[in-house]
Order: sequence, then C-alpha cells, then structure tokens
Amino acid sequence: MSEYEVIIGLEVHVQLNTKSKIFSTAPTSFGAAPNSQTTPVCMGLPGALPVLNEEALEKAVLAGLALECNIAEFTKFDRKNYFYPDLPKGYQISQFDKPYAEGGKVRFRVKGDDKDTVINLTRIHMEEDAGKLIHSHDPNVKVSYVDLNRAGTPLIEIVSEPDLRSSDEAYYYLHALRNTLRYIGISDCNMEEGSLRCDANVSIRPRGEKEYRTRIEIKNLNSFKAVKAAIDYEVEWQTEMYAQGKTFHQQTKLWDSAQLKTVSMRSKEMSHDYRYFPDPDLPAFNIEREYVERLRKTLPELPLERKERFISELKLPEYDAEVLTSEKEIADYYESALAVSGDAKKTSNWVKDEVLGIVNKESTTIDNFKISAGNLGKLVKQIVSGKISGKIGKTVFEEMLETGADPDQIIEKKGLATVTDNAEIEKVVEKAIEMNPEAVASYKSGKGRALGAFVGFIMKETKGKADPGLVNKLLVEKLGPLPEKN
Repeated sequence: MSEYEVIIGLEVHVQLNTKSKIFSTAPTSFGAAPNSQTTPVCMGLPGALPVLNEEALEKAVLAGLALECNIAEFTKFDRKNYFYPDLPKGYQISQFDKPYAEGGKVRFRVKGDDKDTVINLTRIHMEEDAGKLIHSHDPNVKVSYVDLNRAGTPLIEIVSEPDLRSSDEAYYYLHALRNTLRYIGISDCNMEEGSLRCDANVSIRPRGEKEYRTRIEIKNLNSFKAVKAAIDYEVEWQTEMYAQGKTFHQQTKLWDSAQLKTVSMRSKEMSHDYRYFPDPDLPAFNIEREYVERLRKTLPELPLERKERFISELKLPEYDAEVLTSEKEIADYYESALAVSGDAKKTSNWVKDEVLGIVNKESTTIDNFKISAGNLGKLVKQIVSGKISGKIGKTVFEEMLETGADPDQIIEKKGLATVTDNAEIEKVVEKAIEMNPEAVASYKSGKGRALGAFVGFIMKETKGKADPGLVNKLLVEKLGPLPEKN
C-alpha cells in the first residue's frame, strides 16, 4: 500500500438540453456552421440584456433534486471576470456565493466492492458556457478563429467534496452521475460533443495526515478513460516529486492524450482573481417551495431505485440488475422486451449476454440496435413456451440481426418450431436406441450420463427441433428407469 493517500475532487460541467441558450433566444443545436447560433446577448453587444431561460432553471432544479441537494430559496447570478478571446463580454455569468443548490450525494459501487460508495457534493450552480477557439494546424498559418455558437449555452457545474480516493472511484462516480442526469432527461451527457466536461483536482498527503497539500487542477478530460489515466499519472508525478524532496505550486494542467501525461498550463487562479460581483442585469430571485415540490413530483424512477425494484420485484440477481440499469436506454429496452416475453430472468440473459455483447463489440448504442425490444421479447417468449429451443433461438436471433424480421415469421417461414408430435419423435428415439448399443449398455449399468448420447443423436436427426422434455420422457419409457449402480 502506498504511503500516500490520494485526494480527488471533481468539477463536472453539464450542458442542459434546452432548445435555446440560458440568457438569450439563440439555438443550441450541435454541429451548426460557426457563429450561426448567436444573438447580440451572446456577443456581448452594448445594450443587449440577458433574460433567464425558465426551462434551464427547471432542469437545473431537477438535477439538484435527483442528487439530493438542498434547493436554495434565494439565489442570484454573478459576473466572473476574466479575459479570453472566446468570451466577448470580458466576463462569464455564473453563480458565486449564492448557488441555487447546495449539498447532495452521488452513490455508486466500484467493481469488486461489496458495498456502495457515497460521495458528498459541495454545490451545483448555473452558468453560461464560453465560445470556442479553433487554432490553425498549419505551422505557416499562425491564426486562431473564434466560434461563438457555444457562448451562452446553459450549464450546471456540479462540484464534489474532496472525498474521492482513487481514479477508480472517480471513474465510477462519473458513470453514476451521468446515468442519473440522463435518467431525468436534462442532458445527453455526451463527452464527445462537450455536453459533459470534467476537471479533476488532485493532491496527495501522507496517510494519517489531516491537512491538505498542494493540489493540481487537470483540464481537457474528454472521456472517462482520460479522467482515470490523467489522475493516475498525476498521482505518480506528485509522489515522485515528494520522494525527491521537491515542492510545486498550485497550478492548472492539461491532459495530453498523445503523450499520456499532464502538462502545466498556468498557475491556478483563486476566487478573488475573478473579481466576482452580482450581475446588475439579472435581479436576484426566490425559488418558491411550491415550485420545487411540483418539480420533485415529476422526477422519474432513478437508477438506484430501478435497480432495487429489479431485484425485489423481478427477483433478478444483483449483477443482472446492475448491468440492466447501468444506462436508462438499456433498462427501458429490457422492460419493453419483458412486457412481451413475461420471463424476467430469461429476458435478462438475452439482453445482457446477446444484445449487449453485440452493442459493446460494435461500439454502438442500444438505441441503434437492429432488433427492437418487442421482437426480442417475442423471441424469448417462443423459447419460454417451448415452441423453439434455446439453440434454435440463437439461429433465429442471427436471422433477426441480418434482416430485422419478426421472429414469429422467421420461425414459421423456415419451419423451426419445436417438434412435439409423439409419434414422429418416438420413431427418432427408437432409431437412436438402435444406433447406439454402447450407450444402451452404459445406461443399463446405471450411468445416467449415457442419456446425453441419445439426446445428441436425436437433436442432430431433428436439426435441434425436438422438444427436449418429450425426448427425455420417451427415452426413459423405452429404456426403463435408470438402474442403480452395482
């Protein structure tokens, strides 16, 4: 065990999926032509006044409620002053000393642990996004372009306490946070498109020491994998610095994904460097309790609640419930399939093993999976009812992947239904006994495993369509009860 304890706090920016920006009517759709989604408010033109987007406030409050925060009765917006080319006003509208939500928790379980980890939140506040700088990759063209499409996009910043103790905890914390926010429908939390961004504050201290040491803020983390790798690298770097008797100052670093290392960017600013003051164009306001409680009643079933229901009501193993509720879309797909199949465990097996196996292999999402939840439910129902065997089910599944066809139609068209005709199967059973004298002798000597030879022969003869239950029943009738071993 390392002599150092790792201290991690995460600041997560989440883009709210409103149609317009937080203080203007400009649209927020991704991928539009540069500077095509702006208004005078976004560009900070003289005389342009911001007005709070009511939908942004509503979605922000929903996030606070889902994460068990205390929603403030009184809140306000502040100006965070700094100069950067993609910030035309020279300040960002944010919240400083009166955020709309404080406290809160994120619960998750690290793989391999037998109990949940609970990380406390410090606060959640609303703010606007800045624009984006696009730098020329041509060394002979030293120019940067400013795209203000993102300027004014509504964000919430979720700030954790420094309670995380490993990169694994940070990784699973982010997964749980993203899952909760996607469940309540306030953001798609797509890191590739910038709708979820994470900054990590990392420090280490000797085990047993209570005081915090110098921390490093790491930016440019655009994937969960990058968050984990950057934290691991930074912990190793700080450990090496202390081992050499060196010190370092508080600073902001960037994660270089090409070199797989953190690179110093600038000294870390403190809150006083930003010269916060209340925004005079946006009056402070109260968040009425009735408004908060009305929103609380609209919250959907959250991931942990859904997991517990799958375990208690559907009698699924904890592992199954964990996998199926890991993303809202997976849980929705499973429940839609279950509504058709009627068998919780068999449907779970097909979703987590077959469906997710292909989804993960092809690096796609379950929303883009070719087999609909209803058709998967039909397939499982055919297996549960005994109309087809599990083996035939795999064949039908492959055909569904290729064509997207209805499983009932595939089974009927290809004649794959289980053979349940006693007379027809009885003939094959008699042939199996006749063709396998060694297996007969083995069975007669008390070796029950010999039945497997007969079943294999029969399934081969019937191309897997014989009803297994009927096959075993007829075999015992023909061969007699299994004798006791001498």
